[in-house]
Amino acid sequence: MSLAAETNESLAQLSNELIYASMAVYTLAFLAHIAEWVLGSRSKVGRTAAALTDRAKATASAPAVQVKQAGGATAVLDKPTVVTRSGAGVRDVPDGPGAAGGTVKGDLYGRIAVSLTALAFLIEAAGVVSRALAVQRAPWGNMYEFSTTFSTVAVGAYLGFLVAKKNVRWIGLPLVTTVLLDLGLATTWLYTDSDQLVPALDSYWLWIHVSTAIFCGAVFYLGAVATLLYLFRDSYENKLATGGNPGSFARSVLERLPSAASLDKFSYRINAAIFPLWTFTIIAGAIWAGDAWGRYWGWDAKEVWSFITWVGYAAYLHARATAGWKGRKAAYIALIAFGCFLFNYYGVNIFVSSKHSYAGV
Repeated sequence: MSLAAETNESLAQLSNELIYASMAVYTLAFLAHIAEWVLGSRSKVGRTAAALTDRAKATASAPAVQVKQAGGATAVLDKPTVVTRSGAGVRDVPDGPGAAGGTVKGDLYGRIAVSLTALAFLIEAAGVVSRALAVQRAPWGNMYEFSTTFSTVAVGAYLGFLVAKKNVRWIGLPLVTTVLLDLGLATTWLYTDSDQLVPALDSYWLWIHVSTAIFCGAVFYLGAVATLLYLFRDSYENKLATGGNPGSFARSVLERLPSAASLDKFSYRINAAIFPLWTFTIIAGAIWAGDAWGRYWGWDAKEVWSFITWVGYAAYLHARATAGWKGRKAAYIALIAFGCFLFNYYGVNIFVSSKHSYAGV
């Protein structure tokens, strides 16, 4: 075996070890996030709710206003009630205090969880880079490599939002849970030894087309998490608004999340921002197909489901601008669109025979 081959094999082994090490650290981050949710005090939630209730009562029973008139007489006028609204059909509900419950103890566990997540991200990113050095190409030539890179980018996007001072720590627990499932699936069922690509994939378009697809999918995932949580939080707020009495578990979890309006706005902004890049991804894939196969579009299964995903997100954005389709109806469309993305990746690659199947699992 040549020295270069031995070096590549060592790098591939190092990559595997780094991926497993990142899984161990992600597991610690998962436990820390659980501790943040479980040990974070609910007391501030109760105090916040009580303060809001007292404020509403104080506004409703506000004292009258005395106005001086000519001759020293006074007239008593009722103080006008001022109603503020976030927008049509949107409740004026404040965001919850977060998973930590607003307490120092809970916040400590949350900060530990974020720190462990950042450490795991760096280890996993090193594993992805080691894999790239081992195969001497882009590290997303098969499903194993795509999965490891996808989870790395998803965590990187989450940490980027935190660095930008965005209140997204509530994504931490579902994100780390999903990353562990993704890496577990990648290392057990999808693992493929490092190897060179078939000629059709050996193109600079691999860097352009697949990298944008990975980035779009990772950010779409964050939007899907926010959309799903929006549906739960919206149902919870509806129940409170109609005089319902949610269970203790629902109160302890959902009262600490951002309001339904905040979650809805976050998911919309993410999906709207990434949609043009997903459009570019499809166009780049068509150009690559023209170079590799001599045709830009052939209704291959991967191409069809990429287009279906595009239609799904286009329908979501259109629904957001259409009266009667905002809110929950639009959220369902967004989740269906992300489901199409997942099927395009797992379902088409594993169960459907197509021209893209040569990449293997």
